[in-house]
Amino acid sequence: MSKKKICFIAQFPPPMHGLSKAVETLYNSVLNSAVNPDGEFEFEKVDIANNKIFLKNLLKIIKSKADLFYFTISQTKGGNLRDLVIFKLLELQHKKCLIHLHGGYYRQLVDNDMASWQRKANYKAIKKLVGVIVLSKSLKKIFEGMICDDKIFVVENCVDDQYLLSDQEIEEKLATLENKKILHVLWLSNFIKSKGYPFVLEMAKTEKKRVDAGGEKRFHFDFAGNFFEDSERDYFENFIKNNQLDEYVTYHGIVGGEEKRKLLKECYIFALPTRYPNEGQPISILEAMGNGMFIITTDHAGIPDVVEDGVNGIVIRDVKRVSEIYKDLEQLANPEMLKIINNNINYCRQNFTEKIYLFRMENKFGSIIG
Repeated sequence: MSKKKICFIAQFPPPMHGLSKAVETLYNSVLNSAVNPDGEFEFEKVDIANNKIFLKNLLKIIKSKADLFYFTISQTKGGNLRDLVIFKLLELQHKKCLIHLHGGYYRQLVDNDMASWQRKANYKAIKKLVGVIVLSKSLKKIFEGMICDDKIFVVENCVDDQYLLSDQEIEEKLATLENKKILHVLWLSNFIKSKGYPFVLEMAKTEKKRVDAGGEKRFHFDFAGNFFEDSERDYFENFIKNNQLDEYVTYHGIVGGEEKRKLLKECYIFALPTRYPNEGQPISILEAMGNGMFIITTDHAGIPDVVEDGVNGIVIRDVKRVSEIYKDLEQLANPEMLKIINNNINYCRQNFTEKIYLFRMENKFGSIIG
């Protein structure tokens, strides 16, 4: 019996970000018969990361005999023009198309930032899809009124197996927390100001002021990720230099593999106070929870669906000053933090593992293809 074919129209790494990483995880999974002979589906891909080969990609789509086209759409006006062409091509060929939105900005883009003709074209295209996938329940509203509610599906992100510490590593990590004098705070993302790294730098500045006033050092701040713009790197480096934070801040560069695992094991607090417009459900937060970290984040996009204030960490619901958040963190005793960390570990490993994610996607693909 021949396997059902699924064509991925998506952004594959590089560059590496939440969307491309999620696509890579799914494509290279046991669902793909090229990876696992027992895999249920035959995958093929059209990598749309490079617009210079757009016509070549269109030809690939035309020639494809896939039973389903799995499409990760853009959240920019320019990228949406490309997407509209692909939508139309698939419609003319009477192909089944399932889209997966890795973000939370699409509806605002369509309703507020587009010309009338482009907005109408999007509404028309979405209505004809076999389904749309969003990252959390609160993000279902993005497509309400554009497509039938029973075609809006929720599939949360996951943590790759390679970035989940073993049970023994977790046990060793938690055993040392009670006597830790200095806790490491991790910020891990691409360096974009709206993702909150200036806020975390201000926390480091506040820690230095407290120590300069005679207190003992309690927090060290670790940053990792990519600088896409020189202006972001300049801001980061100048802030550290101007505030003399060399002993309080460490930049680890772009991390992966064992280097990333080491950071996940050494850090007990994860800070991502993001207001990034395109944010959906940050994989980095799920990674941090699954690896035993207390979370500091915001009520932005789909984050409130997975992080609850006081249960998983601190959720910034309005424009709070750094000093207020820092004070909340400083007053938290290690035993209180340990309780929250244990809750995060269990919550993540019961809901956001790679195995659970692949099970959900397998069911979704199977039910749509028929």
